[in-house]
Amino acid sequence: MASVFTNIGNWVNERAPGLMPVYRKHMTEYYAPKNFNFWYYFGVLALVVLVNQLLTGIFLTMNYKPSAAEVAPGVSAAFASVEYIMRDVSWGWLIRYMHSTGASLFFVVVYLHMFRGLLYGSYKKPRELVWILGMLIFLALMAEAFLGYVLPWGNMSFWGAKVIISLFGTIPWIGPSLVEWIMGDYLPADATLNRFFALHVIALPLVLLLLVVLHIFALHEVGSNNPDGVEIKKGPKGNRWSEKAPADGIPFHPYYTLHDMVGIGFFLIIASFIIFYAPTFGGWFLEHDNFVPANNLATPEHIKPVWYFTPFYAILRMVPSFFGTAIWGVIAMFGAIVLLFLVPWLDRGTVKSVRYRGTGYKVALGLFALSFFMLGAVGAGVSAEMIPKIFGADADSTFIENLFGRFWTIVYFAFFAFLWAYTHFGYEKTKPVPDRVTTHD
Repeated sequence: MASVFTNIGNWVNERAPGLMPVYRKHMTEYYAPKNFNFWYYFGVLALVVLVNQLLTGIFLTMNYKPSAAEVAPGVSAAFASVEYIMRDVSWGWLIRYMHSTGASLFFVVVYLHMFRGLLYGSYKKPRELVWILGMLIFLALMAEAFLGYVLPWGNMSFWGAKVIISLFGTIPWIGPSLVEWIMGDYLPADATLNRFFALHVIALPLVLLLLVVLHIFALHEVGSNNPDGVEIKKGPKGNRWSEKAPADGIPFHPYYTLHDMVGIGFFLIIASFIIFYAPTFGGWFLEHDNFVPANNLATPEHIKPVWYFTPFYAILRMVPSFFGTAIWGVIAMFGAIVLLFLVPWLDRGTVKSVRYRGTGYKVALGLFALSFFMLGAVGAGVSAEMIPKIFGADADSTFIENLFGRFWTIVYFAFFAFLWAYTHFGYEKTKPVPDRVTTHD
């Protein structure tokens, strides 16, 4: 087999000599730090879920009909086609649940991947571009997830589309016209579904793939960060693989490719349990109202987005209207995302890893992560359900929920202000950073 692979490699190299240098640069001669830990699984897991979404999406489009026209009283062609996939297409239920579960798992691994960047300072020089490209992937993923959520044309899909698109109506002067232009109608309808389908299956996947490739290429130009935040390329040179390689680095292939297989296997086991035993995850991954056909005359009891949008939805809700307009909530919601882009410039500290940063940063990062969870609970309606149980049935649930949500909204934005002030004015007291990585698995 070794001889066969060698001959195939030689055959390809003779006809496309430029491929082998690319393969060596990004695989066998790309030296990654020796001390990667658990947090470094989530980058490759995001790639695994992306492949799953692309493959399952292709099979779903073979039987899906992007039409809001009724094929039965109160039932659209889009909703009926999803039911057809679930009930009549061989293994269609499995493909659909792999896709819907994959969407939620995509955000799980991406959020953890982003948190690891904050944990170990992976956004700092020289990796600012890597962080920016990663955040653009996050934005494209949010748009892709929203468009895909609308396609089943269930009742929550319809009302979710109406609420989110209506946010653009808060823009002065052009808002109402912009809403009609996006929907292609006065309400979410056939035109809306068709253009969302085109964007979901063609335009945004191409954008995502391009950004992922650029993200990986940018990372491999400057090298991976590590839990110590030490640049291994600047350390001592020479190891048993190459005299030019850093002593604290090992070839990405085959060492980390095989290492990642363990994490991928464990991840796939968890995903399989969810898909086969709890595909809706208690209404978190697939809301119960989305198993009901879209009806513009029947509003769901609680209109809320899928769990991965709930922190930002909570910020939108918690910012009160001023001067008779709700645009301030919309600005705050999008501002919560824009601030993540600016983290490399807000953090002026010289130390990367949380291991050696000051206590203030550790506390602030912990509160920031907690605020994300708390805002998610507010956006999902969990806090409203818990208030009567904690404070009694006579409690003013709306007042307490607003107080709770606004407190955590302030904590979320305060993190970025604190980060700038804490590092800009030199308040941070850091620990000595080692010259080389200190722990090897």
